[in-house]
Amino acid sequence: MPARAGYHQWDICICVKSYFLRRLLLLPPTLVGITLVVFIITRFVPGGPMERMLQEASRGADQGGKRSSTSQGQGGLSEEQLEELEEQFGLNQNVWVAYGQWLGIAPREVNLSKSEFSERGDEKMGGDFDAASTTELVLRGDGRSLRVKREGDSGLWAVFAETGQPAASGDWKVRFESTVARQERFAKRNADKGVAPDYAPRAVAYQTRLSGLLQGDLGRSTVYNDPVSEMILARMPIALYFGILTAIITYAVCLPLGVVKALKHRTFIDSASSVLIFIGYSIPGFALGAILLVHFGARMNLFPLFGLTRPDFDQLDVFAKIKDLAQHTVLPLVCYIVGSFAMLTMMTKNNLMDNLAADYVRTAVAKGAGFRQAVFGHAFRNSMIPIATSLGDLVTLFIGGSMLIETVFDIQGFGLLQYQSVIARDIPVIMGTLAIAALLMLVGHIISDLIVAMVDPRIKFE
Repeated sequence: MPARAGYHQWDICICVKSYFLRRLLLLPPTLVGITLVVFIITRFVPGGPMERMLQEASRGADQGGKRSSTSQGQGGLSEEQLEELEEQFGLNQNVWVAYGQWLGIAPREVNLSKSEFSERGDEKMGGDFDAASTTELVLRGDGRSLRVKREGDSGLWAVFAETGQPAASGDWKVRFESTVARQERFAKRNADKGVAPDYAPRAVAYQTRLSGLLQGDLGRSTVYNDPVSEMILARMPIALYFGILTAIITYAVCLPLGVVKALKHRTFIDSASSVLIFIGYSIPGFALGAILLVHFGARMNLFPLFGLTRPDFDQLDVFAKIKDLAQHTVLPLVCYIVGSFAMLTMMTKNNLMDNLAADYVRTAVAKGAGFRQAVFGHAFRNSMIPIATSLGDLVTLFIGGSMLIETVFDIQGFGLLQYQSVIARDIPVIMGTLAIAALLMLVGHIISDLIVAMVDPRIKFE
């Protein structure tokens, strides 16, 4: 019998490991599906970063009294400037290649060096550019001078730096763009312009590099031009600060309150506490924040009106810093926790009442178990099973926060960053925050399953 029991426990362990391994293997395709859908939406939704740049350039041209000519593209920008914007935002590639570049599985073209030419020696070149008729070109870009030279008659091209040595250990590539191809691309971009200007053939030298989500590169903000990863890391401590405080206070208050309400059902304590928590639940956090700011901040001058610290926070001593941070924390923290009290308290009360009325509790009391043992030794543990399903979501404390509450109190948290990125159509920030939020959410669900399996012995994985 002991050997069989050992084999049974080993089989259960194998089943548990295989279950969570399958859940972990589902993370990448789920994350890819979420980010791909949002990437496609941001790609085609009106008002993207390209349109914002064009609008700003158009307003600047109007204010400067300039007029667009045939040598300019949309919004008063030249064709070269439009091309640079498309390369910056990945709009020169189709949606699948652009998503692969953002994900980090498709190489990006970096360190571009471009050069137009219409003469080779004394001979004019007419018609489409034929790379076979050229032996050497000089390209200048990104502060460097590159020489593209044919290697004999092999048709292969090599890129050399100013020193005459192969540039960057030969990892450069070169492509040639004909006049017709450039005109067609420009005419397609400016279909409403009718006629595209003539452009000379061009050679482009470039390097390829994998740089995306898998490499930890989330790009740069199109609004602030800062790395997205640094912007997110700067906001996470604030989200974690309020998230931990909210979780500690909520569980420390709601769990005992739910037990008291279940044991004192239909008494004054139960009714009065229900009225208070449902009043708090019915008031939106941002509306409550505005009320608190007006009365306790502006009129009574008890708490600061905005921000998380005062401007000279770094010059204060330790005690003064703690006091200042506490004063700035009270009002937004009240707005964070007031909405979560009702759900957790009522869930604890209702689950505990259902278990107290169950047959196994009555059987335990009939066998001589005391009231305290019946409540906390039997009913309370089973009442925590539904609550345990939400414990894994505490992982999202790293990216939690409410954009409305943070807007009211002017707290530069993660929620406000998401809101500002959506309003400004800051695609790299939108994708970066979404990827991190989706990943933590999926990990939180797995942790919730593990916690439920630990709390509820009835969970089987065979």
